[in-house]
Amino acid sequence: MSLNVQIQRTVISESRHFELNIQIQTEARHIALYGPSGSGKSLTVQSVAGLLRPDHGRIQIGDQVYFDSEKGVNLKPRERRVAYLFQDYGLFPHLTAAQNICFGLNTGLFNRSVRDMPAAAQRWVEAFQLESVLNSYPAQLSGGQKQRCALARALAIKPQLLLLDEPLAALDQDLRTRLRAELAQLQSQIDIPTILITHDPEDARALAQEVYRIRDGRIIECCTSADLDLVTA
Repeated sequence: MSLNVQIQRTVISESRHFELNIQIQTEARHIALYGPSGSGKSLTVQSVAGLLRPDHGRIQIGDQVYFDSEKGVNLKPRERRVAYLFQDYGLFPHLTAAQNICFGLNTGLFNRSVRDMPAAAQRWVEAFQLESVLNSYPAQLSGGQKQRCALARALAIKPQLLLLDEPLAALDQDLRTRLRAELAQLQSQIDIPTILITHDPEDARALAQEVYRIRDGRIIECCTSADLDLVTA
């Protein structure tokens, strides 16, 4: 699936004047936006998800145009069929794991058993082996279980695109290494393009085919994950 992101956005606050000017066109199914904090990675992904409106440009995934400033196209986030996995996973603390997983399906919110879940959710509960924690709340889950619940919720809506915003940053090194391998395996099993935000070269190497270095709101380099320099960001 082709990805075309050509956007400009000026962000002005009391402490900052930031110019985002991103040009990405690729056929790669898994790409990473790689760079330091404040470089524009999250602003780019938020624009793709429909959470931030660019001032100018065009965003197209495959045949679907998400945004086109010249033609007045700006699909709402729900219409884009994009799943967004945040760094803190975004689980609702007052809902059980089962309720969180079913949240985006508009049905079965209060289901507490995998047997009563919609098939779209049940598939990922079983795939991620979450049956034993369905009645648990996020505060009762381990870091790995939280990530799997968030992924199950994201994938249950059958997204066209999966956005991963520093999904491993909050984890300790051992868990980070294990879940990085699990994410890589998941990518090989599902046919969903992904955009990864990361400042960790190991994440970029494991989870992306192409890596776009971003700095000060601009893409400064594109390379394959195998060619990514492990020393400098």
